[in-house]
Amino acid sequence: MSSVLKVTDLTKDFGGLRAIDNVSFEVGKGEFVGLIGPNGCGKTTTFNCISGLLEPSKGEVEVFEKNATVLRPDEIQKLGLTRTFQHTRLWREMTTIENLLIPPRNQFGDNPLTAIMSYFFRDEERERLVKAYDTLAELEISHMAHNLTSELSGGQSKLVDIGRALMGEPDLLLLDEPVAGVAGPLAEKIFNNLRSIVSKKGISIFVIEHNMDFILRRGVDRIIVMDQGKVLMQGTPDEVKDSKEVIEAYLGAAA
Repeated sequence: MSSVLKVTDLTKDFGGLRAIDNVSFEVGKGEFVGLIGPNGCGKTTTFNCISGLLEPSKGEVEVFEKNATVLRPDEIQKLGLTRTFQHTRLWREMTTIENLLIPPRNQFGDNPLTAIMSYFFRDEERERLVKAYDTLAELEISHMAHNLTSELSGGQSKLVDIGRALMGEPDLLLLDEPVAGVAGPLAEKIFNNLRSIVSKKGISIFVIEHNMDFILRRGVDRIIVMDQGKVLMQGTPDEVKDSKEVIEAYLGAAA
């Protein structure tokens, strides 16, 4: 399986604090991978270094076999990587469908010279609109298309955020706790939709989740476990479930 993300000896220091320490792993094409660990173990810092929001202190990040370690977030996005954040950042004064119509790349409106000739781009506009409605249908939230996102629940906002990310046509999607604070049935629906997206579209999804018990039952292909800034282990859900080191890491954090 070819690698779409390769992280090698990734290290991030904040002054005298080492947040992540020589972290190495890969995500393959068409893989659904979970990143878990106790609070404060370095999961989001790892995502921030991968997506260019933070510059690593040491190590290398390769996205689709290109060195992304020193690239800006927008340059990494152009390679085919899109990410979401734990707290959704929707445009609250806009409807759900309007939120989805903004992210697609290379729109004529991005260029002031072509924006004045919008008449000639009507077919492209229609195609984007159809794609946006198809994406909402895929996530089972078509009925929310014309709701202001300020009217949505936390779980519904998470689904819209995922839909907005998919509109950018990523080949690698990083999701930071997409079900945090979401009620059980809707959380399961979100993960089922993600599994379906991986299977149908062949994109790779790398997802942070804090709840070990939840992600072990959610059909991911592989799990990477972090603890105290390091990779504790990598393996299948069954291998992680049976690991004494993983159990001790979580129980120790709880204690």
